[in-house]
Amino acid sequence: MNIDSPELSLVIPCYNEEGNLRELIKAIRDALEPLKLPYEIVITDDCSADKSWEMLTELAAGDPRIRAQRFAFNCGESAASWAGLKAARGKYLVTLDADLQNDPRDLPKFLEALKQFDCVCGTRIQTRGEGDDFIRIASSRIANWVRNKLSGERISDAGCTYRAFKRECIENLKFFKGMHRFLPTLIKMEGFTVTEIPVTNNPRFAGQSHYGVWNRLFASFYDLLAVRWMKKRMFRYQIAEKIN
Repeated sequence: MNIDSPELSLVIPCYNEEGNLRELIKAIRDALEPLKLPYEIVITDDCSADKSWEMLTELAAGDPRIRAQRFAFNCGESAASWAGLKAARGKYLVTLDADLQNDPRDLPKFLEALKQFDCVCGTRIQTRGEGDDFIRIASSRIANWVRNKLSGERISDAGCTYRAFKRECIENLKFFKGMHRFLPTLIKMEGFTVTEIPVTNNPRFAGQSHYGVWNRLFASFYDLLAVRWMKKRMFRYQIAEKIN
């Protein structure tokens, strides 16, 4: 076990997930141990109001592959995700939620798809009914339709943050609030290949969802307009030859 040079980094934002963390770590271990792949788990606590940090402190003390960091004040999911990505050391990066709706047993499928693509995004289109209620399903479908319509994308489930990508995909990205919703588009804008694979959508293991219709659509509308503007104004170039 080489904890200093992990091949894979699992990046997980955490906010009030004390009831999920122990089971999450166990599920990740069960999924990855058979692969004999050096990995780390980077969890950023977004200044939780429950005992999430105490739980992370305990878990990290028993496993050096668990690397935890805590915000001084609440900053939101995008900030927690980005802070984790900056701290991650792996060649391959995976982002997933802490509530166990993203199933670690899907990790081998992501790693297999990374052999052909730079970024692999999970899509819950076929499995949404297994873990979400009608309101979450409807709000997600509306949000995805609006995002794709305005951004010119074809991502079927942009709200699914279960993704895997090569480290170089994010080297030139700029951080902004809400960026986690548009990561596939931002990565494609950098010239990398992006694909989708179906993933499991489990019911939340414990606790309550922090996101609803407002988070999924209205709160991200201005971010969507910014991404649309970037797509139209961005330029790419390729050097043909160099001298000296």
